[in-house]
Parts: sequence; structure tokens; C-alpha cells
Amino acid sequence: MVFGHGYGTPRAPVEQALAEGRDVLFDIDWQGHRQLRGALPGDVVGLFILPPSRAALHARLLARGDPPEAAAARMERANEELSHAGEFDHVLVNDDFDMALAQARAVLQAARLATSRQVGLAECLAELSK
Repeated sequence: MVFGHGYGTPRAPVEQALAEGRDVLFDIDWQGHRQLRGALPGDVVGLFILPPSRAALHARLLARGDPPEAAAARMERANEELSHAGEFDHVLVNDDFDMALAQARAVLQAARLATSRQVGLAECLAELSK
């Protein structure tokens, strides 16, 4: 439960996608990140996305349609939420959407190249070693 809303994802489809070497992207808060890390240790790459300022955060909350009282409640908890950025592997500031998207893609690409994430690598190496 986050801000009065319940969230969850079925585990089996996630595990199936990972076993097939596919990426699974979650738009979650720090609590969800902790749960994923606990459930799938070694298989989670955390990316914390920061707003460029508190004013920008407030404006974005209102622009996405949050009622003013919901936006105010989120702003009150912002410091608590932001204090968990250090728990993530990567942090980026979303000041320019295109730049932030490029940075997020770079993190994903680097994660895909990690030895532990390359499905079929052992077979490829074995074939090359013949």
C-alpha cells in the first residue's frame, strides 16, 4: 500500500520473462524496489529518477492529474522518499526528458551486458573454445 493504493505484480510471468532473457521494467517506489531485491537477488538493477527541483516535482504531480490535496500529501513525504535514492544502483535527474531517457537506456544496456545476465553465454563460449 502506497498513498492509499495497493500495488502488486504476479511473480510467475516476471520469472518466466527473466528466464527467457527478457527485460522487465517496473515503475515502483523504494518499498517495491526493496521487495524485488529480496525476491530476485542479483537480478534487479535499480534506477532512481529524481526531479530537478521540488517545484518541478509539485508541478509534475499536478500536471498528471493528482488532486491538489494528493499532491500536497506526496510533497510532504518527498524527503522520506528521496532519502532512499542511495539504495539504488543508479540515480539520474530527469531535467530533460530525452537526456533522461538516453541515460536510462544506457543503464539498461550496461545491465544487459553483465556476464550474469547473458542467456546462452556459456554455450557461446563453449562453441568458441572448440
